[in-house]
Amino acid sequence: MSRLPSRLRRSRPRWIPQEQIEGGIARIHADVADQLLTRIHEQEPAFFEQAVLDLLIAMGYGGAEGRAARTQLSDDGGIDGVVDQDALGLSRIYVQANRYAPDSSVRRPEIQAFVGALQENQANQGVFITSGRFSSGARDYSTNLSTRVVLIDDTRLAALMIRYGVGVQVKRTVQIVEVDEDFFE
Repeated sequence: MSRLPSRLRRSRPRWIPQEQIEGGIARIHADVADQLLTRIHEQEPAFFEQAVLDLLIAMGYGGAEGRAARTQLSDDGGIDGVVDQDALGLSRIYVQANRYAPDSSVRRPEIQAFVGALQENQANQGVFITSGRFSSGARDYSTNLSTRVVLIDDTRLAALMIRYGVGVQVKRTVQIVEVDEDFFE
């Protein structure tokens, strides 16, 4: 028998399983991801390049000062930005940010051009981020390189933006509580 008075037992909220909450959050994130990608496609390419650099800074790159340098908009040599990987700036990540239509794919030649730009800069690692997708040829090519190239497509881009709070704001925070068993021991 419950120790709560009958008036409280009747007014107690029903338990909502954690799976339902997690499912609801997943649906919200999917909707926000779609909205983010729509908004990105409405912006100028320069906006997308800056958003990508903002994301990398939010992820913890950018050295001790949390800075990233965007290259000039035209004749950038295939590099859109440079971000320090460590606090001293000893290791750098070169960035290519291509705003593609949702139904367009980055193909192998674009990845090859980026790898060439990395080699020209004597770089051994880079990130290629697109608001579109990567063809299977581009993905296959990037896995067999001596130069480390990470490919981030539209789906992963939106998920990272949500995770690291770039282009989004927290609308509401919900706390899920449970009884603290240690308290009652």
